Amino acid sequence: MKHYDCIVIGGGMVGAASALALAQLGLTVAIVEQQAPQVFDKEQALDLRVSAISLASQYLLEQLGAWSQVIKWRACPYKRLGVWEQEYAYNEFNADDINQSHLGHIVENRLLQLSLWQQIQLQSNIESFCPESLVAITQDEDQVRVALAGSHLTGKLVLAADGASSKVRELVNIGVTSWDYQQSAMLINVKTECPQQDITWQQFLPTGPVAFLPLSDIAERGPHDTNQNASGGYASLVWYHQRAEIKRLSALSKPKLQQEILTAFPRRLGKITVIDKGAFPLTRRHANTYQKKRVLLLGDAAHTINPMAGQGVNLGFKDVKALQTVIANAIANGEDWHDEIVLARYETMRRKDNLLMQSTMDTLYHAFSHPSPLIKSMRNASLFALNKIPVLNSVIKNKALSYACGI
Repeated sequence: MKHYDCIVIGGGMVGAASALALAQLGLTVAIVEQQAPQVFDKEQALDLRVSAISLASQYLLEQLGAWSQVIKWRACPYKRLGVWEQEYAYNEFNADDINQSHLGHIVENRLLQLSLWQQIQLQSNIESFCPESLVAITQDEDQVRVALAGSHLTGKLVLAADGASSKVRELVNIGVTSWDYQQSAMLINVKTECPQQDITWQQFLPTGPVAFLPLSDIAERGPHDTNQNASGGYASLVWYHQRAEIKRLSALSKPKLQQEILTAFPRRLGKITVIDKGAFPLTRRHANTYQKKRVLLLGDAAHTINPMAGQGVNLGFKDVKALQTVIANAIANGEDWHDEIVLARYETMRRKDNLLMQSTMDTLYHAFSHPSPLIKSMRNASLFALNKIPVLNSVIKNKALSYACGI
C-alpha cells in the first residue's frame, strides 16, 4: 500500500492543476484518472468542449508551467466582449478599458488537460494512476484510505476533482443543492466567412442566449478545410433553448442545422459552415460543504454554474489557487497543513465567491428570459445607460470586467 501526502481523484483540468500546485509545495501527490488525454496532432479537428480562460486562470497555468505549450498548440485570444438584446442597447467591453492586452483565451479543454499532464510527467513527486478508477474511501483519524480497482493508497488529504457527478462526493456523503434550468445548450463548431477572432459576443433572445466564441485560426488548414486560400475563421456557437428544441436541432443534418443557425443567430455572424455539434442539459449544483474531514471538493465536484459567462473552469482554477495558498501559509507558519481546521480555511476562502458568481449568473439568466414587456424595456434601458453614461461605464462596467477576468 503506497502512501502520499495528497491523493487527487480526477485528472481533468482542475484535478491536474491541483496536483501540480501541491507538488510545487514539496508534497507527494498521487493522481487517479480513468483515461489519459489524447496526444495532440495539429491535423486534429477542433474539440467541441472549449473554455474561456480568464487572465487569472492564465496566470495560474503559467505558474504551473502549462500555458506556453497551450499557446504553441491552439488558443484564440479575444480582446472584446459584446452583449445585447436589442441592437440599440448593444454594449461592448474592451481590454483597453482595464489596461490589458486581452480579456482571455478560448481554448479546447482537452489541450489544457494535456499540457497539464505533460507537466505532471516531469514531476518526481507526482505519481499517476491511469487508467484507474475509484472503488471506496475510508477515513481514519490521521489518514484517508483509497481503494482503487487495481491498488490501494493512503494519504493525508484526498481532493475530489472528479466532476459534477463526483463519486468521491457520493462516497463521503456530501449532499448537493441543485436545480434544473429546464433548458439545454447546444455547442456547434463552425467555419466562418467573416474573420472576427478578437471578439466574443452574446445576444439575449426570449428563448435563451445565443453566443459566439472565436477559435484558433491555427486550425484553418485542418482536415475539414480543402480550400487552401480560404479566409475567415473558426468559432464555437452556443445555442440555449428548451430541451425539446435542442433535441430537434441536434437531430438535423449539418446543412439543415446551418440554415436554422442563419435564421436564429444575429446577422453579424455572417455565412458559416457547420463542422461538428453536441448538446448538454443546464443544471446548477452546489455542494452543501466542500469538506468532510480530510476530503476536499474542488471544481465541478463542488459547484457547477450556468455556462452563460464561461466562468466554470475559472472558478475551479480559483479553487486550486486558494487551496495552494492555504497549505503554503500553513507550512510557512509551522502548522500541520493537513489538520482539518487548516483545511477548513479553503472553503472559507472559496464558498462565498463561488456562490456569488452562481447567483449573479442566475440573476442575469432569469432577468433576460423574463417575458414582461416592461422588464424587457428596463433591461435594455439599463444596457443602453451603461454604455452611454461615462460614470456608469467606468465605475460599474470596468469593475465588473476586472472581476470577471480575475484581476
